[in-house]
Parts: sequence; C-alpha cells; structure tokens
Amino acid sequence: MEVLLESGGERVALVRINRPEARNALNSAVREQLARIFVELAGNDEIRCVVVTGTEKVFAAGADIKAMADAQPVDMMLRAGERNWAPIKDFPKPLIAAVNGFALGGGCELAMHADMIIAGASAKFAQPEIKVGIIPGAGGTQRLLRAVGKFKAMKILLTGEMVSAQEAEAMGLVTEVVPDGEVLDRALALARSIALLPPLAARKIKELVLQGGDLPLEAALVMERHAFHLMFATADQKEGMQAFIDKRSPNFKGL
Repeated sequence: MEVLLESGGERVALVRINRPEARNALNSAVREQLARIFVELAGNDEIRCVVVTGTEKVFAAGADIKAMADAQPVDMMLRAGERNWAPIKDFPKPLIAAVNGFALGGGCELAMHADMIIAGASAKFAQPEIKVGIIPGAGGTQRLLRAVGKFKAMKILLTGEMVSAQEAEAMGLVTEVVPDGEVLDRALALARSIALLPPLAARKIKELVLQGGDLPLEAALVMERHAFHLMFATADQKEGMQAFIDKRSPNFKGL
C-alpha cells in the first residue's frame, strides 16, 4: 500500500504517504487510497483528530507528471480527480499536516487541505506547475490566495519557486516550524491535545472557519451565533462548564 493508516494514540489517526521511490508523488493510486481512508476516518467516532504526513525526507512532491504528459482535456476531465480530493476537502474533523522535506505541487495542495501545518526547518513549499506548462489543479491558486494574500501567492504561482519553511511561516502558510526530527512528534502531540477536547465543538469551529471566511461578516456572525447556541444542547457543554466550576479535568464524550 502506498498510503498507510496507523494509530497516533489517544483517538488520533496517522495517515502516512509511503512512496519514497517516487518522492511520494500523488499518482491515482495514492489519491484513491487517501480518499478511501478519509471516508473511513470521517465515519469513525473513535477518531477525533488526524495527522497526515509523508516520509522523513519528502511530504509529497506533487502529481505524477509521466502519467499526465500525453493526456488530453477529456482524459483529465474523465479522471475526475476532484472526487478523490473531496473526502479530504470535506473532512469534518481537525486535520494536521506534518511536513518534512518537499511539499510541491499537489503535495503543497494536500498540506493546504489541512487545518494546521507543522513544518520541519528544512521543509520547502512550492506550486511549480507553471514550469511544466500547466496550473495548479487541486485548489492551489485559491487556497494559497486565501492563506497568504494576493502578492505572495502571485510570486509563488507565477515563478514556481520554492519557499522555505521560515518564509512560509512568516507569510501565514505554516502554523509552526520545528526542528526536522521533531515534526511528527509535535504534530501528534498537538493532535492528542485536540482529541481531549469536545469533538462536536471542534467540528463546528472548523466548519465556521472554512465556511464563514468567504461570507460577508454579518452573515458569518449570524452563522457563528447559531452554532454557539447549539453547543448548549450538548452533554459536553454541561460537562465542561461543571468541571470548570468543580475545578477538575473534564471528560468529553462527544455528545
């Protein structure tokens, strides 16, 4: 299998791309396996947070160029790659990308599907599609724009040049930069801390951030207010507030 599903401990799942001979290039088999795994994890109530990663030297180096070189427009349309990206795009639980080495093209787009990106100090990010005569096709232009703004996004997209982890953090593309050897441990520790918190609230926060960002402020605030009210129908709200009053640790059950 090119994609491995492992336990991250404490209600955390670890999804690992394991195709080092091809720098973890996202060929159709990898994308199909990722889609199946994320569908499975979305329906698994035992899992509250997910970490996606690659190998120690490469997160994912983009799409398989050899598989696309002779393709025609209809070929690409019939491949319907968006179907395999949809389970990651629509994944309802917190998702953290642990990035070592290269996150290029589709690999950068995969990382941008996550809610947080933990990058190693030597990590490199790029959307180099323009160098082979195409453009990003899995949300690269749109997610990058929303993450870093027009002027930084334009430079990355129009030059295809790589940016360092430090540059990525400064422009808002990366959540944290840590030493290369600590990337996965930090991502898993963060995921486990989130998994201890009420999962319904975590899901709703993710939904509000992703959906509200493209709405007018007043409409987004109405959506937030309704979600805030809804939390008072959950057992976890009662538990969390009573634990605060009792000065004890809460036990959130996702109800």
